[in-house]
Amino acid sequence: MARGTAAGPRAVLAYLIRRLFAAAVMLVVIILVVFGIFFLVPRWAGVDPATMFVGKQADPAAIEAVRQKLGLADPIFAQVWEFFKGLFVGRTYAAGGDVTNCAAPCFGYSFRNEQAIWPVLTDRFPVTLALALGAAFLWLIFGVAAGVLSALKRGSLWDRGAMIVALGGVSLPIYFTGLLSLAIFSYGLGWIDAQYVPIEESFTGWFGGMILPWVTLAFLYAAMYARITRATMLEVLGEDYIRTARAKGLTEPVVIGKHAMRSTMTPILTMLGMDLGALIGGAILTETTFSLPGLGQAVLKAISDKDLPVILGVTLITSLAVIVANLLVDLLYAVIDPRVRLS
Repeated sequence: MARGTAAGPRAVLAYLIRRLFAAAVMLVVIILVVFGIFFLVPRWAGVDPATMFVGKQADPAAIEAVRQKLGLADPIFAQVWEFFKGLFVGRTYAAGGDVTNCAAPCFGYSFRNEQAIWPVLTDRFPVTLALALGAAFLWLIFGVAAGVLSALKRGSLWDRGAMIVALGGVSLPIYFTGLLSLAIFSYGLGWIDAQYVPIEESFTGWFGGMILPWVTLAFLYAAMYARITRATMLEVLGEDYIRTARAKGLTEPVVIGKHAMRSTMTPILTMLGMDLGALIGGAILTETTFSLPGLGQAVLKAISDKDLPVILGVTLITSLAVIVANLLVDLLYAVIDPRVRLS
């Protein structure tokens, strides 16, 4: 990104192609690193993934059969190639007369129940995505609004009160605020039924079960966004172009809404891209507190079971989410701030 005149359609297309290419390269690098960490490093450390698959009490013949079926006896480059190929065109696992076809995108099979990883991820991904998007909507609305008002009313009772609440939101761990909200609003007052219901069964039941997770997660991030928004807005209000806009006689809502907010939203978008992408695989505490069947619960159980393929799959999904979120944020820069051009 650079400062300058607005970008034309060609510049936008060229920039999009470059960013997509860079994202693809980054994803390839992440796949290589993650595959090495989960499958090669343990072997170099003396831990055999085949033993983790069948258990320590299995006989050597069973371990060797699994090693042949998963391709762990092949050269390293062959293993990496088979993993790459499986992601795009599928993969065939064969050992003796036993042949198993894994459809693309193939992340392998669970070490514990031998189920394909991709269906597990697709079943749980919508829950985590709904949690992340709903919470992001709330923390953007309330966090940014609180930060802007605090900046405009600097030193006032509202400013001090909002920053105290924001400090509390940042300081309190999410499992504490989650359990507290359950104790008050669900178990105590009975206002909200916190039991998760799949959206296919009942939309109202699903929505009601997501309210407390959304609010709990949004409270943490809204506090951070309020503090960042306040600091950024105070800095922007001191810029020359803001003073020029006021000197021209523009009304305060126009100065704030049309000029100051555009510059203020640039770092907010950067944070949003990182936070939203990370939440896709990192909402473990929230999902555990409210018993949501999302990716966080899946990866927590996989870590406990030492189920490497599940951990690898969630890691790759999270990495892809971060890359896509940051790509969208980069494109939004030019929309939010007209001084930004694509280069």
